[in-house]
Amino acid sequence: MILVIGSGIAGLTAALVAHEHGSEVTIVTKAGIADANTTRAQGGIAAVVSPEDAHAAHAADTLRAAGGLADPAAVDALVGDGSDLIARLILDYGVAFDRDADGGLSRGLEAAHSFPRILHAGGDATGAEIERALVAAVRASGIEVREHTMLRDLLTRNGAVIGARLMEPTGRTVDAAAEAVILATGGCGRVYSRTTNSDVATGEGIAAAIRAGARVRDMEFVQFHPTVLAAGESFLISEAVRGEGAVLLDEQGHRFAFDAHPDGELAPRDVVARAIADAMAGQGGRPAMLDATGIGTATLTRRFPTIDATLRERGLDWAREPIPVAPAAHYLMGGVATDLDGATSLPGLYAAGESARTGVHGANRLASNSLLEGGVFGARAARAAVRFARTTTADRTASPDSSADLSQNARICRSPAPEPFDRSALGRLMWERAGLARDAAGLDLAAAAIGGWLSALAEPMTPESVEDLGLLTVAREIVRAARVRAESVGAHFRSDTARVTAAA
Repeated sequence: MILVIGSGIAGLTAALVAHEHGSEVTIVTKAGIADANTTRAQGGIAAVVSPEDAHAAHAADTLRAAGGLADPAAVDALVGDGSDLIARLILDYGVAFDRDADGGLSRGLEAAHSFPRILHAGGDATGAEIERALVAAVRASGIEVREHTMLRDLLTRNGAVIGARLMEPTGRTVDAAAEAVILATGGCGRVYSRTTNSDVATGEGIAAAIRAGARVRDMEFVQFHPTVLAAGESFLISEAVRGEGAVLLDEQGHRFAFDAHPDGELAPRDVVARAIADAMAGQGGRPAMLDATGIGTATLTRRFPTIDATLRERGLDWAREPIPVAPAAHYLMGGVATDLDGATSLPGLYAAGESARTGVHGANRLASNSLLEGGVFGARAARAAVRFARTTTADRTASPDSSADLSQNARICRSPAPEPFDRSALGRLMWERAGLARDAAGLDLAAAAIGGWLSALAEPMTPESVEDLGLLTVAREIVRAARVRAESVGAHFRSDTARVTAAA
């Protein structure tokens, strides 16, 4: 049996591919099956689907945005498999991408892409449409789905993963044996006070892998989306809006993005996010303005119906006046280290999607490569897990050596925390000390506070307390990696050291 933990594009694709290869599959997801960050993805999915485009061009754009730290082999796998993934999404799973007047796939342009290759569905509801189609395919397949059940820990024997300890909403735990486990639990955006992520993005999947002994990499690289509505609850304003012609203005009406990069609003995300932060700092912390009035009411309503409706619900008419925006935590480029087939450092454990560090993003993710990565590497991980499951001879029915002690890694540092732990306090700390700009003093403070909270944390007995441990564990790894990397590159900006290495 193959256990897939998570139900975004990575998890659902992995489950479907493993099932198609003849394996028994169970999906475990801590909320409803469709309650994944995939559902919130607006902009689209990047892939080469036109004869005028080329895999080499998509790869070059990805490598350029990554600040020199992406793995070229992983990037080649991403873009090379990407076209086939799109075909499968359409033909096998029924994803209804938007079409142009001639019936071809409608393609948009986003930041740092050299060619319009962003496919979208429902205008700005791409993730929701992909999730809908994959969920329907899973339901039709008969794959077992265990909703509202979360990963408490991975089970190991002799250094290999042999299953998972799961927790139900009541706090009751149950062990599930498996020939292979595919981790697709997403990222950890909720570690920051300002984020585009849903409530499920609390990092406990990565944290469980760490406790089991899996290697993680590149945890310092957290992408901050430049344009998130700065009025009320955080709401992402898709990069595609700038691709359609929206511009960024400060309070004086100056189009400041070109001061930071020749590509202006379509520069890589890390550059634009810092440019907005700098503009905000120069005007007392007040948000920048995104001016989409030149696009026109008809286009805004047709191309971005979800954004348009949400803004109007909040009393904003972006067709007539600019809207306030500011950066927010968006995507973790690091995670559990894998090879090109999703295999981690632990036999029997695979990872895909945002919980994995595949090497395709380096220091800065290219816009709309996230859904692509989830689908491509979810399928790769599934095929590898099936092969492993067919060849492994381990006895999965005997008791494991132990499940990882959820508290043992917590008590590494006994530094006092500045205040009692709660999620809002952690979010503020990470935003201020390990956010868009970091320095040694702030990172030291963050490390001490997180260590103090971890040392005082009680043994998690409820889903909420397992999430708390996940948030603190992943926060510790982000800060630890950020302290080690003294130079600035991509999304990791050290204000106290060298100048940024441009991801241009």
